[in-house]
Amino acid sequence: MRRTLTLLVLLLAAPPAASAQWPAAVAEMDRYVQADRIVGSALVLVEDGRIVAEHYTGLQDRNNNVAADRNTIWHWGSITKTLTAVAVRQLEQGSNRPRPVPDLLDRSAVEFVPELRRIHDPYGTIDAVTVRMLLSHSSGLRNGTWPWARGEAWEPFEPTEWDQLVAMMPYMQLEFAPGSRYGYSNPAFVYLARIIQAITGDPWQGRIYKTLFMPLGMQASYFGLTPVQLQGQRSHNYIVERTDVADRGPEFDPGVTIPNGGWNAPVTDLARWMGFLAGSSDSATQARYDALLPRRVLEEMWEPVVRVDAEQEMGLSFFLRREGGRRLVGHTGTQANFRSFFWLDPASRRAVIGVVNTSNDVDPAAAARGFEAVMAAARQALSP
Repeated sequence: MRRTLTLLVLLLAAPPAASAQWPAAVAEMDRYVQADRIVGSALVLVEDGRIVAEHYTGLQDRNNNVAADRNTIWHWGSITKTLTAVAVRQLEQGSNRPRPVPDLLDRSAVEFVPELRRIHDPYGTIDAVTVRMLLSHSSGLRNGTWPWARGEAWEPFEPTEWDQLVAMMPYMQLEFAPGSRYGYSNPAFVYLARIIQAITGDPWQGRIYKTLFMPLGMQASYFGLTPVQLQGQRSHNYIVERTDVADRGPEFDPGVTIPNGGWNAPVTDLARWMGFLAGSSDSATQARYDALLPRRVLEEMWEPVVRVDAEQEMGLSFFLRREGGRRLVGHTGTQANFRSFFWLDPASRRAVIGVVNTSNDVDPAAAARGFEAVMAAARQALSP
């Protein structure tokens, strides 16, 4: 009897097992790494906020022969947008501030960022662009933040000051009628960050630290240049060229565009973010999550707003797709030679996260196909 009870306790305490499809996802990542000459990669499976399976290949720093592992700090690019989106919904609910703004989603962005009035709207008035449209990539704003870069080594990676974006607004126009269709927009999330600042008085970065990173224990997450105490964990970024795989170093400054793509973190912090998004089976943990943003509000962000393509729709900053009868929620990131993704199955509280530190300048189309194959296999690993 005692042995039976001991075994039962051990079974109850054991972490969830990886899915039967996990080995196939690992094999697909390995194929991609080899075919595309990836220097370092990570693929992890998360359940209920815990990493239950993990796979790392290669190096975070080739020059010093530092292997990639769960402590490696990667750059997550546009996955940053999910932080910005949740921070906006917190304002609407009054989370972490005295008074809610209950109608925020349907208010004009110009109300909070009056500089936007300088953008030409050939379809009517720029006042028609709402906060909801910014979140759902249906505002009509263009994709790129700064189209005039020439790729010179001396140029900043991105504009460094808000005033630079304001100065270019008279030379911008909406590309389609607001709310009429999908059109991915990076600058929309810079404007959302300005809305957060206008309402709270807090700079965007401080707001994210205070209302998301600190409460969720994401202690190795940061934006921009790497703090001294974390520099040993920072992955370099690499690019495949015709004769070599070039090391572009660990650092670059996203400047004013940090709210749309500036997040740096290890997979352990991404797992904590997945735990918050997926929700917890533990009532005390879920109550802590609900204090940041009620579950029902988070799930509203996963309701379709506009169709992206034949396979995907867009919610409020999250890509949505259905596979095998399951609703999946996710986002990707591509910046400074890093590629990353996450996909989440809210019903099972499972998520899969992937990242590589290398891009391919020789055959980018083949690299993109390989990365899509990794994501497809990873989504299958969300099944039991």
